Amino acid sequence: MPDSVTITVNGHSIKVQAGTVVSAALLTAGVPCRRSTTGQPRTALCGMGICFDCRATVDGVLNRRTCQLLCRSGMTIETQ
Repeated sequence: MPDSVTITVNGHSIKVQAGTVVSAALLTAGVPCRRSTTGQPRTALCGMGICFDCRATVDGVLNRRTCQLLCRSGMTIETQ
């Protein structure tokens, strides 16, 4: 994959194209960003940072809106 970056999602390394937003990388990997209080998988809904359904822990920072972050090599994402 030209101009790819490697990120870690829940302990697993994946390669994505440079310029991919984190929420899209999670969708591609088939991983929900978080689970609701009832256990339902949640992922990006609005894609522009308004709904907060795409929250995940990114590089140790809780509740980051993944639709607002570009993937970069070495980034670590833990779903919530």
